[in-house]
Amino acid sequence: MKFSTNFVTKALITVLSVFAVTACTKNSAELGTEKNPIKLHFVPSVDAKVIESNSKTFKEYLEKETGYKYEITIPQSYVAVIEAFGTKRADISAINTFGYLLAHEKYGAQARLTVLRHGQATYTGMIFAKKDSSIKTIEDLKDKKVAFVDPASTSGYLLPLKMLNDKGIKPKDTIFALKHDNAVSMVYQGQVDAGAAFYSPPSKDDKGNDVTEDARRLVKTQYPDVDDKIAIIAQTDAIPNDPFIFRKDMSEEMKTKIVDAMLKFVETPEGNAAFKAIYGVTGLKKATDADYEISRAMLKSVGKSAEELMKK
Repeated sequence: MKFSTNFVTKALITVLSVFAVTACTKNSAELGTEKNPIKLHFVPSVDAKVIESNSKTFKEYLEKETGYKYEITIPQSYVAVIEAFGTKRADISAINTFGYLLAHEKYGAQARLTVLRHGQATYTGMIFAKKDSSIKTIEDLKDKKVAFVDPASTSGYLLPLKMLNDKGIKPKDTIFALKHDNAVSMVYQGQVDAGAAFYSPPSKDDKGNDVTEDARRLVKTQYPDVDDKIAIIAQTDAIPNDPFIFRKDMSEEMKTKIVDAMLKFVETPEGNAAFKAIYGVTGLKKATDADYEISRAMLKSVGKSAEELMKK
């Protein structure tokens, strides 16, 4: 059977029109519906399976509490999440501080929650040395060898570096240990004079005794006497913990409803357990972009940019 060119053209236009209408309908579906769920990203900081299993409980709670539909994904990197905010493939994400600063700078993403760890909304770095050494203050680091963690580590490099710069102190030699526990081990073994790593305030055991929560705890199996051998000589300024960020053009009503639901979820036994398993988070608090100005100032003071650090 032969068809005229005119007939084929009309038929093709009809088919394409149907596809266009279907695609348009899908893309214009209201956010939070089955056809256009809210896209929430968790970036792996632990095993992806741990995040996946615990995030199911989170998804079910949010859907019940807010009435919206969600799609939770675990991208490969922070950079992938940042770019997703620019193409509306991300609506909400847990992200590190530098990732947020870059997502805000490029796409206007907004910090609406800050995670709490050990009840704290901020964190600091520390500089430490052997108790029996001559190093008692950061002024004593002049002409000494210091182990930092990594060029992109906030608590293990950038914050300690700012503290040294502010005091005009320049160590004789610096190396990167690559991990927080390595920095502690190098000081313990006498390979370097001092080190830098993350600090967390001590917790209490059942008997009310202090339990070390800073980087020294990472090597206690190998060096049970590490608390007796290594002393903290300085603690850095504090900056905010990692945020949960939202796409800027999501409605304010939707943001508020989701933020309130997330705050309620983390207060439940199931929610607290889920967040602790995923990110070691024990709570959440409301936040704004202004809370992260101190992080921008810190980067500026050490001559770094968020984009530069996210490439590490």
